[in-house]
Amino acid sequence: MTDAVLRRFAPEEWESIESAWRSGEIDAAACMRAQIALIDASRAHLDAFLDQVELDPGFPHFVAWCAEERVPLSIVSDGVDYFAKRILERHGLGHLPLFANHLRFEARRCALSHPWRAPECRAGAGVCKCVITAADSTDETDLLVYVGDGRSDRCVATSADFLFAKDDLAAHCRSQRLPYFPFQTFDQVRETLLTLDRRPKRREDECLA
Repeated sequence: MTDAVLRRFAPEEWESIESAWRSGEIDAAACMRAQIALIDASRAHLDAFLDQVELDPGFPHFVAWCAEERVPLSIVSDGVDYFAKRILERHGLGHLPLFANHLRFEARRCALSHPWRAPECRAGAGVCKCVITAADSTDETDLLVYVGDGRSDRCVATSADFLFAKDDLAAHCRSQRLPYFPFQTFDQVRETLLTLDRRPKRREDECLA
């Protein structure tokens, strides 16, 4: 979603910043701050753009299934909280816990802060997903089901009990010989979980998308 917003409202300089991050010249948090600062749009125009975004059609069903099974569900993103919250609320899912970088509006400009950053994060991410997922596990018998698709999900790939991956994360898992379940939709995630011998326990397990 962040890339889509940048393509619409930022000059092409955002792509050079992206390249600097991918080459290791800057960390992920610095990359995000610099890119978000380039956005030139009113809040109304940004909202109108976000309101065109649709979710995976299976995600609301997945959320309902987690609620029925009493499996806590959280969204952990190295993206922007405002973007995610706006889209989730339009689909009636604004109640979901969300961990993401925080957007502030300053006239027609935007600024980003990192309330979930961890100094020990080796990836230099604005949101350290490893720290958040570890903190959410209160019992050593808890199971962590993680669903991801990007570079910022790599750090959790070795600690999840059940890992669902696609796109960049799936390629990383293949290159590192890490076990994972391929998926394209959240309907497939739910169907796969239903077939597993050891399904996530009610109330205690954490499922992260």
